[in-house]
Amino acid sequence: MTGMTSTARPLLNRRLAEFGTTIFAEMSALALKTGSINLGQGFPDTDGPEEIREAAVRALRDGRGNQYPPGPGVPELRTAIAAHQEHRYGLSYDPDAEVLVTAGATEAIAAALLALVEPGDEVIALEPYYDSYAACIAMAGGTRVPVTLRPHEGAFRLDLDELRAAVTDRTRLLLVNTPHNPTGTVLTREELAAIAELAVERDLLVITDEVYEHLVFDEAEHIPLVTFPGMRERTVSIGSAGKTFSFTGWKVGWVTGTAPLVTAVRSAKQFLTYVASGPFQYAVAEALALPDSYFAEFRADMLAKRDVLAAGLAAAGFEVFRPAGTYFVTTDIRPLGPELSRNGDGFAFCRALPELAGVVAIPNAVFYDHREEGAPFVRFAFCKRVGVLEEAVDRLKKLAG
Repeated sequence: MTGMTSTARPLLNRRLAEFGTTIFAEMSALALKTGSINLGQGFPDTDGPEEIREAAVRALRDGRGNQYPPGPGVPELRTAIAAHQEHRYGLSYDPDAEVLVTAGATEAIAAALLALVEPGDEVIALEPYYDSYAACIAMAGGTRVPVTLRPHEGAFRLDLDELRAAVTDRTRLLLVNTPHNPTGTVLTREELAAIAELAVERDLLVITDEVYEHLVFDEAEHIPLVTFPGMRERTVSIGSAGKTFSFTGWKVGWVTGTAPLVTAVRSAKQFLTYVASGPFQYAVAEALALPDSYFAEFRADMLAKRDVLAAGLAAAGFEVFRPAGTYFVTTDIRPLGPELSRNGDGFAFCRALPELAGVVAIPNAVFYDHREEGAPFVRFAFCKRVGVLEEAVDRLKKLAG
């Protein structure tokens, strides 16, 4: 017989057995099948700055990056990343020893966890969390320990006492995401100071996912955790070009940290992609050098889009948690009533929404270990053209009758 395999063990590594096809793939396929507006997966529907796209074309034509770039990343980009950290946050990094370019933030997260976590180590992550966190912790052999952000006065907040209680003698690492996907929460200075004190007190490593650093709204402020006392030597900071410059397909991310930390992450990274995105690295180096006005205009544009979608969702009957950062809005579907909300079941609601209103969203429960905590919450992306958002809002009015 051909095409058969004889084994008593399942084919998929047991560490990955709980991770099937991602919800993003399922919902994107549903959007295509039903002709719905896809507000599920977080990618823009327009490209970023024309001059940055042309910089990539120029690099291709000039033969820069068409062959393997240097393992740590091209020097121009590493220098630009260091300059960005200095200009924005007063953080000084050596481009040669303390900066590492990765295939997007997703690889940076994977490489950092594979490098720093051993079987049996506990990793605390804020729940709900980006889905790759759980898979990467599992691949490293670690045990994830979720600490749940819960709704409080119109936003999702961290319970610092719960965080402290989650730390045990087996805790190796804290995985902190701010601005936070999917809730849109931006951790405050006070919350970050408490996390830093805990990390120092218990001698924990920290990975900070800061890919939405330039998307903070209203009175919120992004403050890198590494700027707090005692955090420099224990923090791996992760950034990305995709969210800031609207070129998510280029997959250019980076890690900054002390030389020993970056060396450890590079040791794992070199056996993942080795290198990636050669010509795009040169373009991102130019993007990071754009004037402050670019970042201000980008933020203002996303803020306007946030307000269009948030107002439309509220008018349709959702409870809306207006995000302080990222380009996602989390909603509570229960105010729609038991029938429309499928009794507060976000999965059932999202699978029905294309037929109900011609819109696709993502159930937040997929980002939780404690599925019941996330059951009634649904995430919509607003990184789309205003006309698309207005059409989605118009369609969602059907839910309000």
